[in-house]
Amino acid sequence: MCGIVGYIGHREAYPIILKGLKRLEYRGYDSAGIALFDGKDLKLSKTKGKVADLQERLENEISTSGNLGIGHTRWATHGVPNDVNSHPHYSNSGDLVIIHNGIIENYESLKKELIKRGYTFTSDTDTEVLVNLIEDVMKSDNLKLGKAVQIALNQVVGAYAISVFDKNKPNEIVVARLGSPLAIGVGEDEFFIASDASPFIEYTNNAIYLEDEEMAIVRLGKKVKIRKIKDDSLVAPYIQELQLNLEQIEKGGYEHFMLKEIYEQPNAIKDTYRGRLLASQGIIKMSGIDDHLEKFTNADRIIVVACGTSWHAGLVSEYIFEDLARIPVEVEYASEFRYRNPIITENDVVIAISQSGETADTLAAIKLAKSKGAFVFGVCNVVGSSIARETHAGAYTHAGPEIGVASTKAFTTQITVLTLIALKLAKIKGTISNSDYHYQLQELELIPEKVVEALKADDHIKKIADTYKSVSNFLYLGRGYNFPVALEGALKLKEISYIHAEGYPAAEMKHGPIALIDENMPIVVIATKKGHYEKVVSNIQEIKSRKGKIIGIVTEGDVQVKELADHVIEIPETLESLSPLLTTIPLQLLSYYIAVLLDKNVDQPRNLAKSVTVE
Repeated sequence: MCGIVGYIGHREAYPIILKGLKRLEYRGYDSAGIALFDGKDLKLSKTKGKVADLQERLENEISTSGNLGIGHTRWATHGVPNDVNSHPHYSNSGDLVIIHNGIIENYESLKKELIKRGYTFTSDTDTEVLVNLIEDVMKSDNLKLGKAVQIALNQVVGAYAISVFDKNKPNEIVVARLGSPLAIGVGEDEFFIASDASPFIEYTNNAIYLEDEEMAIVRLGKKVKIRKIKDDSLVAPYIQELQLNLEQIEKGGYEHFMLKEIYEQPNAIKDTYRGRLLASQGIIKMSGIDDHLEKFTNADRIIVVACGTSWHAGLVSEYIFEDLARIPVEVEYASEFRYRNPIITENDVVIAISQSGETADTLAAIKLAKSKGAFVFGVCNVVGSSIARETHAGAYTHAGPEIGVASTKAFTTQITVLTLIALKLAKIKGTISNSDYHYQLQELELIPEKVVEALKADDHIKKIADTYKSVSNFLYLGRGYNFPVALEGALKLKEISYIHAEGYPAAEMKHGPIALIDENMPIVVIATKKGHYEKVVSNIQEIKSRKGKIIGIVTEGDVQVKELADHVIEIPETLESLSPLLTTIPLQLLSYYIAVLLDKNVDQPRNLAKSVTVE
């Protein structure tokens, strides 16, 4: 979850690291710190709070010169967020400095052993234990830093991405990963270390992504040397050319990344189906499916594993796959799936969904499914991510970088990919008529234009948000394809405004939630003309009879719900199977504007991080 940045080379390290931390702050923002070395003095500054707090403090208390440095922005695991628990951490001698993303599960037993050997600790973190373990190994056997890191990590249980250097050898940084992402930017006699490529994209477009259980010695004047942590075998570095550009990770005039990313959805959806959807020819081209067609067409079932917003996209896909391709689908929380001894066979296809491609629970679920012989297909957004490398095949969403912690365009692009897969399989299996298939493709091609139309309700939604910004609870209702959208709408509101909200199937309202309804309770009802419309209207009438406040998401030109609802937000008409791509838009805007009106930190909501790389 935490963000780590490092630099070694000919430039001043401080501005590179500071800018990098700001770009990685979506990964954690409880505290931040930087360590710099200028060839003589090791300087460290860290503080509870955000990177801006660190910048203000650091520039007033230490010199920022030096060509070697590491920085960290933290999402707390072990130890409360405070100055002492912030990273970087020193070893007892003061020679070694480390930053760490992950959890060392056996740190308590390691700490007890180190205390017996005379080590002392100032923080409550597992990371301080790790840096002293490395130092102990290094001194006990008179080893170089790289070898000491390798031996120490073989004693560790848990997950990590680390960057560590020795001030007595300022021409190298040692890095390693297991379960948490780590990239090495390769420049002209300079190297960049980061949790993802965003901190160094303006300096180099060449990057090495470490695999699990790999470590690297990054040394000036030398090529990066990569070894396996377990057996010390050498690994040939694979340098990738990055497709990311600087413009994609800047706000582009929007007040928040979240709003920018909501408005990027028409292009993101188009980019996701570009080259895959040839509607006029009736063709869907997806090499990840074409190359493994029999796995899908002969599958007994599809198991979808995901977390959070990606899980909601998986729920939408359950309706799509079962309705169109007639393949049984089970949708599982990856965090539960990996621990409940699931029944998995060689005839199952597992689809793993993750925006970042680094979600720890989803990665663990993938490994479990592979060990049982299942075919695993990944749907993720980040090229070269762990899930992209760990799965047998997959499809990227091409949403572009998503910086806002609350996912928006990730959700709609994931649904787009899953819809393409379902339609392709339906055509091959003959579970959809030729005319319906072509109509579905044409309608999918029109979705970006219809999202543009849905976004025009922005000002109207802002007024509705102002009306309900002070309430304590929300209820979201939907049926069929739009039940998962109700769940997603409630999640968005909780994530960024901290207002309690629940999503329910509309028909389940009578089985409990109806007891909550009174004149103070706003209920968002997704009531499009396609999909159980009359049933939903009956639910609305039940709400009105109990004085609930209704915000209706309706199809353009609706009359019946307009007469009943306190507010309506119109979206263009489309097929029921594609409606989640439109109905989610007003819910994203509603949550955004309520949070803004409440003066919440929209892009960095409390206690959350973008990429959940620890359990």
